Amino acid sequence: MTDPAMHDVDSGLARALATLQGLLTSGETLEAWAAQRRIYALTHRRVCIAATSGRFISLNRRLLGGYESADIRWQDLRETRISAGILAADLTLVAQSSSDLNIGSEVNRVWTFEGLVKDQAQAMYRICQQHDQVWREKRRIRELEELRAKSGGVQISGGGGYSNASNAAGESEPTRRLRQAREMLEAKLISDAEFESIKAKIVSGL
Repeated sequence: MTDPAMHDVDSGLARALATLQGLLTSGETLEAWAAQRRIYALTHRRVCIAATSGRFISLNRRLLGGYESADIRWQDLRETRISAGILAADLTLVAQSSSDLNIGSEVNRVWTFEGLVKDQAQAMYRICQQHDQVWREKRRIRELEELRAKSGGVQISGGGGYSNASNAAGESEPTRRLRQAREMLEAKLISDAEFESIKAKIVSGL
């Protein structure tokens, strides 16, 4: 993880970082932060953003004192984009306002932060990507479990085969297993290779 205690921090950024540290909850750690370059903040104080162990935080400091902050939980993050120039970079985050594990929501929030110090923005981008990958896998597992539950309890055994909790009316066990595998393939919960492997096991058992 990136060390947030970077060198060449001026007094204004030092106060901003102290504010960010004060926003952390018990057990939450600061993994990286980034600030706007001065040239991009001629009419306002520089925006600061931070990545923590649990969320993304933005900090907008008012000209006459005080601040406003907002955050995105990592489980709500859907996409992170970066556009880098010679001296600065823009970071864009797309998140969903959703229930736990981000399933079934269609409401997007798009946040763009312009003119960030380039190396800081790149560190933020890497950490956002890491958290996004972790939660994508968690969502994939949850969606797979929900599909199994809706289909009547099909479970993947330790050996990679299938077992049935119940049989659909009028449908043989092999047919049901094959249908389930195809539904998982169409939902992108398994790969083509995994589908072919499952199909081969079902056919060999006939």
